[in-house]
Amino acid sequence: MPSSRRSTDAGTRRLADEDGSASLEFLTVGMILLVPLVYLVLAMSSIQAAALGVEGAARQAARVAVLRADAGEPAASVGRTVRVVLADYGVDAGAASVDVVCTGPCETAGTRVTVSVQASVALPLVPQALASSGIGTVRLESRATQTVSRFAGRS
Repeated sequence: MPSSRRSTDAGTRRLADEDGSASLEFLTVGMILLVPLVYLVLAMSSIQAAALGVEGAARQAARVAVLRADAGEPAASVGRTVRVVLADYGVDAGAASVDVVCTGPCETAGTRVTVSVQASVALPLVPQALASSGIGTVRLESRATQTVSRFAGRS
């Protein structure tokens, strides 16, 4: 009997020596997992907002391009539309580029007008030096196509 009592005392002492270590381990592992998870959520929400902004800017710019086709070159209206939509989504419109391509003369009925919008979005918490070099940015592009109405230019 004395041998079983000694092994029980040794087991109790080992358990008593580790008091409080479970909470420390939980906090350490929790922080190691929580910080990257929070950053991932921030980065994905930033990219998703910018993607929606770029897509919306291309769509609205294509609509404006076909509506303003009879007024001549729609580039000024398209540029203003893209700047306004990207600003609504918090995307830097100065870093965005816009291309307008028509399958024929832009003011002719039935012509398909394609607007392409490209923008770079900096990831959150990335230093400006990395963001300006392109390492800490995500490049987004969207295209939208609209057809000039057969009633365009008629009063």
